[in-house]
Amino acid sequence: MAGFGAVAPVRAETVLRTAMHSDLRILDPIWTTALISTHHGFMVYDTLFAVDEKLEVKPQMVDTWTVSEDKLTWTFTLRDGLEFHDGQPVTAEDCVASIRRWGARDGMGQKLLAVTAELTATGPKTFVLKLKEPYGLVLSSLGKPSANILFIMPKRVAETDPNTQITDSIGSGPFIFARDLWKPGERAVYLRNPRYRPRAEPPSGSAGGKVVKVDRVEWIWIPDAQTQVSALLRGEIDLIEAPPHDLLPLLKADSNIALKVLAPMGRQYAFRFNVLHKPFDNPLIRQAVAIAFNQEDFVKSTIGDPAYYVLCKSLFPCGSPLAMDAGFTDRLEGNIARARALIQQAGYDGSPVVLMQSTDNPSLSNLAPVAKAIMERAGLKVDLQAMDWQTLVARRTRRDAPTAGGWSAFLTSWGSIDVLDPASTSFLNASCDKAGFGWPCDAEIERLRDAFARETDAAKQRAIAEAVQRRVAEYPTHIQLGQYLQPTAYRTSITGLLAAGNLALWNLEKK
Repeated sequence: MAGFGAVAPVRAETVLRTAMHSDLRILDPIWTTALISTHHGFMVYDTLFAVDEKLEVKPQMVDTWTVSEDKLTWTFTLRDGLEFHDGQPVTAEDCVASIRRWGARDGMGQKLLAVTAELTATGPKTFVLKLKEPYGLVLSSLGKPSANILFIMPKRVAETDPNTQITDSIGSGPFIFARDLWKPGERAVYLRNPRYRPRAEPPSGSAGGKVVKVDRVEWIWIPDAQTQVSALLRGEIDLIEAPPHDLLPLLKADSNIALKVLAPMGRQYAFRFNVLHKPFDNPLIRQAVAIAFNQEDFVKSTIGDPAYYVLCKSLFPCGSPLAMDAGFTDRLEGNIARARALIQQAGYDGSPVVLMQSTDNPSLSNLAPVAKAIMERAGLKVDLQAMDWQTLVARRTRRDAPTAGGWSAFLTSWGSIDVLDPASTSFLNASCDKAGFGWPCDAEIERLRDAFARETDAAKQRAIAEAVQRRVAEYPTHIQLGQYLQPTAYRTSITGLLAAGNLALWNLEKK
């Protein structure tokens, strides 16, 4: 028609709908190690370095870096074009403030800052880290793939007290958090960040180019696992992060559904002690629990299929370089009689174990009843208290006595890449008040972790890791309860899902 040009086609908005393993309640991935908050962090923030599929540290926000001959001065320069969601440029001062806040909470960060003489911004895009002594884990710390991860925030946000939760989710990452659309208990919404400049390299793990190929991501909170699966089968959602293992046959039977294990080394179950209060202030009673437990009881109750779990007494995952049984050959054998005798020897006074149970996470919900039954057989009194996972995450930060709203123990899981060595394993931080929830306090574990961080020879590192494991057998910070593989389920209309260890929703395409 005369007077009218060609009309450009209107492209429909592409929306990816996912059912996550937990509801999002806490937006601060530095204040908590909760996995859902870490996932949120990867959506909205970027990192200085990242780990690829081979677990090698690669630059992410950093363009170039140099190290002085004496290994004491590290100079980092950011790449061009980095902007926060509000349009402000990312500066070296933002990075310095973010490192300091992260370093106050994270175990590896604490170790790095302890050997830091000076950390300063020397230009808009350049900052310098000066060390007191050579330190072998600088890049591994700055690019660690496990919570707490060093996410870069605006300086004004990063200057928030590390013990106070931030509420501002302005980052420079591939997605923008739609705060006005967030409804805890229902959904969280993320929009493609048009300002984001991906790296030129192909994506690999958490590294490389984070190219966003959908317009909008909706995390739909569906607490019932069967309802999640039904929604996926009907096409109402596109992906389930962590479907329960007993429903995998139902998913495998549908040709429109694919399964993929995103963390090839899987996850490790852990029973975490609170050492501040009775009865677990006594290491002998903690030892007795390790003697009473049997890993198979736990993985059978949650995973069931032996194809998806591994019995492994090592603190450091089986399949990793530091895997070993040292210190635990006579533990995790289900020896109730020996455990009962040790509890009596320790002078147990009947103080109840307040055991928190997560009821809305299928991979965790059956663990606490198993632990309760075993500990009661060994002679401990157990008060099992059920709650949803996000309530547990908030409560585990409380130092109150168990009888005053505190807790004695809970069960969780870590990605195997989170617990590869003594420095990175959060539950091995035994620095008392600076340690994570549970607050173990042991000078020998800390001495060994420091030695591991300074050592560069692999054989000597392994010897130190063995000493750590033997010490933890005597002063338990937690108990490792086996490994398992967790498939993610998604419709075949989705392509590009990365094996990133954590759920990476960049690179995904939806047909």
